[in-house]
Amino acid sequence: MRIYWYCFIFLLSFDLGAQATELNVMSFNIRYPNPNDGENYWPNRKDKVASMITYHEADIIGLQEAFKSQMDDLQALLPDHFAFFGVCRTDGSVQPQPDNEFSSILYRKDKFEFMEGNTFWLSEQPEAVGKAGWDAALPRIVTWAKLKDRSNGKVFFHFNTHFDHQGEKARANSAKLILDRIETIAGKHPVILTGDFNCIPEDEPYQILIDEKRKGHLDDAYFMSYTPPHGPNGTWTNSFEVPGVAGRRIDYIFIKNQVKVLKHGILSDSWGGLLPSDHLPVLIKIRF
Repeated sequence: MRIYWYCFIFLLSFDLGAQATELNVMSFNIRYPNPNDGENYWPNRKDKVASMITYHEADIIGLQEAFKSQMDDLQALLPDHFAFFGVCRTDGSVQPQPDNEFSSILYRKDKFEFMEGNTFWLSEQPEAVGKAGWDAALPRIVTWAKLKDRSNGKVFFHFNTHFDHQGEKARANSAKLILDRIETIAGKHPVILTGDFNCIPEDEPYQILIDEKRKGHLDDAYFMSYTPPHGPNGTWTNSFEVPGVAGRRIDYIFIKNQVKVLKHGILSDSWGGLLPSDHLPVLIKIRF
């Protein structure tokens, strides 16, 4: 009788696993197309960036520093089941003139149905297009998407951002604003937040995001992984130095609401000493 009971438990767990949503999430600052980068200029890196996405089987990617021209290149290099969502931080358009940064979301349209999405600005007036907030040097945005898994109908939200590199007040207030907006927009649905936060774990913005006393706080996927984190412990490379600067973990994936992290990796793949970007991408496998 005990054998039959074990078999029943095994089959039940297998069935529940089959119904669960599992996906690979990546956060990737791909570095804007700067001609002064020499051998690391975007035309020499774009194939490497596309290869990172395809080889590591990312299902949904939060991109930072992605110009429209770069997204066009990736669209041509990646399989046609990928789609982009987002607008430019300077004018809120999809065809900015001149070109500038998006915090776009790249997702597999064969796996996920796009339900709705939007962008807000990290400032005192989040709906004011192109406005730099507080002491920020540049306009900063959050792009979000509500997606549904085509295989089982499960709905989740992905938020993607890039915090300012200079404004300390801006980064702290951006963290508070994001928590409030996620709470309002996503409710109790599973949430993924990807981004380049321009801060290390000891800094105030990070501490705001994970503060358990704060309503709507998030969990850092790095510490929630069922398996030990893979790769170096920094994501900033100090201008394409391999394998990056130890301890400078400034790119994160945060989670909330019944998201289980099966594994976490900071990917230091290189091609003969050349990196795909000046940031190392972060990859997690999750289950809802």
